Amino acid sequence: METIIKIGQLLLSLSLLIILHELGHFIAARMFNTRIEKFYLFFDAWGKKLISFKRGDTEYGIGWLPLGGYVKISGMIDESMDKEQMKLPPKPYEFRSKPAWQRLIIMLGGVFVNFVLAIAIYIMIVFVWGEEKITPEGTKLGFTTTQTFEDLGFREGDKITHIDGKVPFNVVNEINKFLFLKTIKTVEVLHEDGNTEKINIPEDIGKTMWKKGEMSPFSFRKYPYINNVLEDSPAQKAGLQKGDLITAINMDKVTYAHEVNKRIDSVAIDLSYSRGGKEYTINIQPKFLEEYGKHMIGIDYNIEKSIDVETIHYSFLESIKHGNTKAVNSLLDYIGQFKYVFTKKGAKSVGGFIAIGKIFPAKWSWYSFWSITAFLSVMLAFMNLLPIPALDGGHALFVLVEMITGRKPSDKFLENAQIVGFVILMGLMLWANGNDLYKLLFK
Repeated sequence: METIIKIGQLLLSLSLLIILHELGHFIAARMFNTRIEKFYLFFDAWGKKLISFKRGDTEYGIGWLPLGGYVKISGMIDESMDKEQMKLPPKPYEFRSKPAWQRLIIMLGGVFVNFVLAIAIYIMIVFVWGEEKITPEGTKLGFTTTQTFEDLGFREGDKITHIDGKVPFNVVNEINKFLFLKTIKTVEVLHEDGNTEKINIPEDIGKTMWKKGEMSPFSFRKYPYINNVLEDSPAQKAGLQKGDLITAINMDKVTYAHEVNKRIDSVAIDLSYSRGGKEYTINIQPKFLEEYGKHMIGIDYNIEKSIDVETIHYSFLESIKHGNTKAVNSLLDYIGQFKYVFTKKGAKSVGGFIAIGKIFPAKWSWYSFWSITAFLSVMLAFMNLLPIPALDGGHALFVLVEMITGRKPSDKFLENAQIVGFVILMGLMLWANGNDLYKLLFK
């Protein structure tokens, strides 16, 4: 059931993004009286389609191959590779007959809509759900961190009070993101003994985090009260329930959740817990979960007893400002992460549809759905701007070159570029989804 819910959210999100992206091209083309021959969600490869109907000059439909979607614009060399049409004299309603500036707008229409969609969703999220604020004082038990940051001077139970002299708005999210993607010089902490310390941060800390797989080195220190037990997990099979308090692993007492996680490994463990004032001990065989790269028993912890969260609600006008900020920050964060794709580790970590599907929660949450969809819209817009032939960015690049030089690339050049771009995209798609299958089958 959890898998079905994830797949449902994935298909709904991607369908929404694809339709609106292609609608951006469609509207821009119609603005300049350019004919649209087809408008499809998913690909009707080899002429096979699930649904289709024609209205005016345009055929609308849903294809059977869920790898994207497209609009077929008359007189344009695109994925349809309609060479016969290009051999005929240009018609006034065709793409190739339009001025360069109009063709550029048509090409960028989909990207523009994706950015606008992301902004609109973020505005809606902020207006409906507000923003969670976790102050340094709200982290009642402080943070736990990794050995890398302990070597820099951080300690168990530290409270982060300032980042480069400023008080963070949402402490844990901002410290991890800023360390990985931005340049931070100092972090000031309040140790458990009451002393404060300003710790200098190395300039290359982001690269160190990436190499060691420590993209989220700081997490709330929390008590090991069970908040949720995953379906069909070792914990569920062993009888653990929401509200149980884990007290010991292999007879060693534990006080915090991270102490439990450190003691879970590939061998069976004796887990002691408290329920209703009574103590119990059970034996559990942890399961290796590839997406986390470690053995787990399938639980998460209740953080309400460990932190204080303040939700800030905004008026609609305030939501516009904060929604725009979230959209811009989302884009900048994604660009900051994108450079790591070109590393050896990054190439192995690239994922396809399975990886995207795993981002969605196992239980339906509109907040999570819209948050993920907004991020995917930003990602889709950025990826389509890449100057790769067959992508919007590649087509736009050729038009820009034409506008600067005054010379239009030949149809033969554009055909060859489209083929090269298609091969590159298929290669990337096979690599990404191949990574997913390899991890699913062999790890």
